[in-house]
Amino acid sequence: MSDLPRNAVARTARLASLPLGIAGRTALGLGKRLGGRPAEAVVSDVQRRTAEQLFKVLGELKGGAMKFGQALSIFEAALPEHLASPYRATLTKLQDAAPPMPPATVHRVLEQELGANWRRRLRHFDDKPAAAASIGQVHRAQWPDGRDVAVKIQYPGAAEALRSDLNQLGRVSRLLGSWMPGLEVRPLVEELKARIGEELNYQLEAEAQAGFAAAYDGDPEIAVPHVRFHTPRVLVTDWLDGIPLHQVIADGTQDERDRAGRLFVRFLFSGPERAGLLHADPHPGNYRITPDGRLGVVDYGLVARLPGGFPPQIGRLLRIGLDGDFDSVVDGLREEGFIKPHVEIDAQELYDYLQPFIEPARDETFAFSREWMRSQFQRISDVRGAGAKTAFKLNLPPSYLLIHRVWSGGIGVLAQLGAEAPFRSELERWLPGFQPDLGRAEVRQLVDLHPDDDVLAEDVDEIAEG
Repeated sequence: MSDLPRNAVARTARLASLPLGIAGRTALGLGKRLGGRPAEAVVSDVQRRTAEQLFKVLGELKGGAMKFGQALSIFEAALPEHLASPYRATLTKLQDAAPPMPPATVHRVLEQELGANWRRRLRHFDDKPAAAASIGQVHRAQWPDGRDVAVKIQYPGAAEALRSDLNQLGRVSRLLGSWMPGLEVRPLVEELKARIGEELNYQLEAEAQAGFAAAYDGDPEIAVPHVRFHTPRVLVTDWLDGIPLHQVIADGTQDERDRAGRLFVRFLFSGPERAGLLHADPHPGNYRITPDGRLGVVDYGLVARLPGGFPPQIGRLLRIGLDGDFDSVVDGLREEGFIKPHVEIDAQELYDYLQPFIEPARDETFAFSREWMRSQFQRISDVRGAGAKTAFKLNLPPSYLLIHRVWSGGIGVLAQLGAEAPFRSELERWLPGFQPDLGRAEVRQLVDLHPDDDVLAEDVDEIAEG
């Protein structure tokens, strides 16, 4: 593969070939069934061929096409198994193993960005990429001080490819829904289009990664590589060894998947408090388990800047919902702009709709699974049911867009992991407003645990009253 195909007409034709190919294979499958082949075998063959074409087209186009495929990969756990299984391996490959650029193209970009003597700075540069994704690929090299580094190089033409693809995907989103029936394609595309500038800006990415690296420096459970150098199209960070999270999903033991899920949630929810930042691209290709057992996190191209931490209203409304007062939840969501002033929503129907967010916080531990997510997704997406009607009545304020992406995408990853862990305690620790109010007995327990704290001992009643 050379540069990304930049011609908008050519890229559009490649994308259009996907639904056309599906239609052709479906017609062929019908003919085979009429000819006597078992329907199950025919359907399996059609889906396998469609999955192969999906990887080939999205992977080679990269850009917005592949970014769209990565977004789909988070939600495959919500689909019926007979639909999801043929695509699972294909979408996993799209997370970090797309067809790479040839060395000559890579060298040309490095010379343009770092100068003709770029090899003096990037020693032992490995021409074979360690990962190739939607707008750039990563190579291993050695920094002048001897440390191993990851060199992220943006594809030539990435900006044009992103915009062209996402515009085209938006136009044919209804047809593309035939890839995975039941999954809403248009909202995914619109969200990706809104974030094009951030994804392409390596200056912003370097600043975000440096902020996370400083906040988690020396952390015993989370590993964030430090930034060493950057230009508009090249980003150099410390190298991070580890087992990709998608490999843990596929082959990990239950203990390994449980621990990965707990650390995954801890990183996502602790970021706003510790760094004032929220990592907003929670697909498995951005995570790995390091040799010392930490959760390593890479790729900071999409980050929500939350200098004040999570809005406390989220935690408060979640706690109120757990207590069963959904009339107050409706009022709170209306105040935050999730429900427009003229829209009326039944409190019980809202409660039912929000179950995917409420259930994991209800008990001390929760077991995510593909079956659980599938049942939630089917209930919410049924156009004849109350869930779909409630969804149409809700509005997503721009300030909550990335928070919602992280929460819903994170649930998808946890369902893929099949992780069971004490997630509620993580919410109580990191989500402002979610911690239940302390009564006098609870404060007295704190006094007993901290007998030398005179302030606690003297102000039990005041603390208990808030």
